[in-house]
Amino acid sequence: MADCDLRGYGVLVTRAAHQSEQLARMIEACEGRAVRLPAIEILPCRDPAEAQRLLASRWDWIIFVSPNAVRFGLRLLAEHGSADAGIGAVGASTARHLKRAGFNVDLIPDRGYDSEGLLSLPELNQVDGLKILIVRGEGGRALLGDTLQARGAKVRYAEVYRRERPDPHTESLLAGWSENVQLVTTTSREILQNLVEIVGETGWSKLSQTPLVVISERMELEAHRLGFSTIIRASGADDRSLMEAICHWVE
Repeated sequence: MADCDLRGYGVLVTRAAHQSEQLARMIEACEGRAVRLPAIEILPCRDPAEAQRLLASRWDWIIFVSPNAVRFGLRLLAEHGSADAGIGAVGASTARHLKRAGFNVDLIPDRGYDSEGLLSLPELNQVDGLKILIVRGEGGRALLGDTLQARGAKVRYAEVYRRERPDPHTESLLAGWSENVQLVTTTSREILQNLVEIVGETGWSKLSQTPLVVISERMELEAHRLGFSTIIRASGADDRSLMEAICHWVE
């Protein structure tokens, strides 16, 4: 990002607080202003007993769908639970978190770091009779599990965390929006929807007219549906991909 000059630009960072600092520091390293407004809060599941029981069972594959699934799932994972299981990660960031924890990652998409990319791998096309555990948050996307079940796998979910919408005070942010926020970043549909609710009717006109960074085609379609005027699609959800999209837009 050596050639990226963000002087005069304020970038709204909406990731959960524990995941936002690296992107914020990258923005600030390019002389930009990182405006922190977490639009989602990630909390442990209320009752971990069922997830812990599942994680301690025997599986052919254990698939982690996000860094948060790794962060909260590994707190509950008994050592013998993954001894014979192949380990899958939906994206590159998830894989990095698993590797840092000492796990070998056997499955990661080579394109489209999402459920569709994972499902395209040959290892998950012949799964009839296999036992597969998907580690995710409460009420996560159903495509991965539904497709694997349709292919004959026996699928269960270990739901190890939950998402909540914060209720921050936004009066001062909205009052100085035009001077302080020139770009908004979002990394999930839920964050996008939460952000719209957080700014409310009074802030919608300002938010909708501010260029918005999204990380997938699904998010791009949702942003169009909501009425955003300028939508920028990053190549992935990792911080480097977000910065590349930001810097390209500034150019």
